[in-house]
Amino acid sequence: MKKTKELEKTLKLTPKPVWDRLSAGERKKALTFSKGYKSFLDASKTEREAVASIVAAAKKKGFTEAMTDASPRYLLTNREKNVALAVLGERPLTEGVRIVVSHIDAPRLDLKQNPIYEDVELTLLRTHYYGGIKKYHWVAIPLAIHGTLIKKDGTKLSLTIGEDDKDPVFTICDLLPHLSHKVQDSKRLREAIAGEKLTILAGSIPFPDEEAKERFKLNILELLNKRWGLIEEDFLSAEIEVVPAFKARDIGFDESLIGGYGQDDRVCAYCSLQALLSLEERPTQTSIALFLDKEEIGSDGNTGAKSTFLEIVLSDLFRLAGQSPTSDAIRQALFHSKALSADVNGAINPNYQDVHEKQNAARIGYGVCLTKFTGSGGKYNANDATAEYVGEIRRLFNEKGVIWQMAELGKVDEGGGGTIAKYLAKYGMDMIDCGTALLGMHSPFEVSSKLDVYETFKAFKAFYEG
Repeated sequence: MKKTKELEKTLKLTPKPVWDRLSAGERKKALTFSKGYKSFLDASKTEREAVASIVAAAKKKGFTEAMTDASPRYLLTNREKNVALAVLGERPLTEGVRIVVSHIDAPRLDLKQNPIYEDVELTLLRTHYYGGIKKYHWVAIPLAIHGTLIKKDGTKLSLTIGEDDKDPVFTICDLLPHLSHKVQDSKRLREAIAGEKLTILAGSIPFPDEEAKERFKLNILELLNKRWGLIEEDFLSAEIEVVPAFKARDIGFDESLIGGYGQDDRVCAYCSLQALLSLEERPTQTSIALFLDKEEIGSDGNTGAKSTFLEIVLSDLFRLAGQSPTSDAIRQALFHSKALSADVNGAINPNYQDVHEKQNAARIGYGVCLTKFTGSGGKYNANDATAEYVGEIRRLFNEKGVIWQMAELGKVDEGGGGTIAKYLAKYGMDMIDCGTALLGMHSPFEVSSKLDVYETFKAFKAFYEG
């Protein structure tokens, strides 16, 4: 019997919850860490706001575009939607760098370019959803508007309405169950609410002149003009995002979980930011935290992972290190680099366990997730990390005391999803997905474990130090 127990302990993979493996002191650190994370979520509901939060935190730690050898901390932004932070290492850049890359966009609703209209004596706003949402999630909840508008004279206006307790909020009115049998109830879930019906309630008071046309719309336009100097044409040159109006909160009697909007993927963004900021000594290899946009819609555009932003960052680092940023040198640096695609995984939902193959599924409270491959079906559209690199990361995490789990996203034929990993792997660098497990991913109120969030931070810190 004793020999059997020893064999089981030595040979079997028997994961344990983080709560059973951390000391009281480490648990306290995790709970403290979560407070800063919740504040970050509340302040960073759009990619522009996330960049502003990241840059502010980095500048307090001495990061600057004018990095010097005496102060080797670098930052670069791209159109207020990307940011790269780097700490210059001791080894030459051509020997490779260490990159943790996350995305700071999240599923949401965007206002259309010509959004304002009136119908049945109400003023409404037309939207176009962004990323993979379940449309029914977005009706009958309080919504806030966050936007950037370029006005007719070229001035920029940043707008946030619905976050302050004194602000009004917005909403999308659902159909009452008494009348929804034919229109909604008999349809498939994804068809019950059409995208064009995600129209936001914005007002109900008419302009006082009864002879005016579109009086309800005109009244709102007058309010916008009086308060911000806006005209309807200004919406044509605007990016206005509609997000949940509620704040991140603790969940459960034991307050062990965090609920909030945008945890995919701002949990990894925050953890990689804090990991890089925590580096007190110059690392062996240059360490980079890369924060990108557009992941939720394919990583296209000049702010997505398919852009040349990373190459621009490397070129800057070569110059700042006193080296020539030739195309061959940049290719060598990227080819010899090691990276973590810092993105979340879907934890087993107790109500929908059948979509997971439990032996290989992520679990809430079991530490940071390593995901060897993503994609769908036969691993299509995925990066697939090599056994050697998985072994290297596994040893590193074990040596550094990081609590981790290996997971895939659902059963083989159930669905799937992709990450940034494949777009950086094209350079030849070693790459694996690594991030926090979430419940309710892509919903307006995603759920994470405070201890998993802390282990994610520890994993990224270990990687930078490794």
